[in-house]
Amino acid sequence: MPSHDRPLSPHLQVYQLYRKIAPLLSITHRVTGMLLFVLGTLFVIYWLGAAAYGPESFATAQAVFGSPLGMLVLFGWTVVLMYHLANGIRHLVWDTGREVSNEGVRRTAYAMLASVVGLTVLAWAIGLAVAL
Repeated sequence: MPSHDRPLSPHLQVYQLYRKIAPLLSITHRVTGMLLFVLGTLFVIYWLGAAAYGPESFATAQAVFGSPLGMLVLFGWTVVLMYHLANGIRHLVWDTGREVSNEGVRRTAYAMLASVVGLTVLAWAIGLAVAL
């Protein structure tokens, strides 16, 4: 007879996400995909809408994105973009059958996180160099 003391479907209390990096990165990958869509869409709509309304509106939009808070939001969006990109490449590597062992998943997780930092810094260094 089956035991009813345990949950029928494993859930967060069973997986202990704070101890394992793979499920945490998997959930974060989904969240970053949604953030990219929502925030990116709002940014583009605001920016293009301001451009369509004329030079004064566009200058205001540029000032918003160029303000310290705007730069912080754009930096956060860049981190989210690079995270989603790097983790997507990681998933493509898995689709080839490579690095699917427990150790491979752990190794690629840390490599992916390091690449997020490197790609974000590189993107902002290039962007700031071009802007100045």
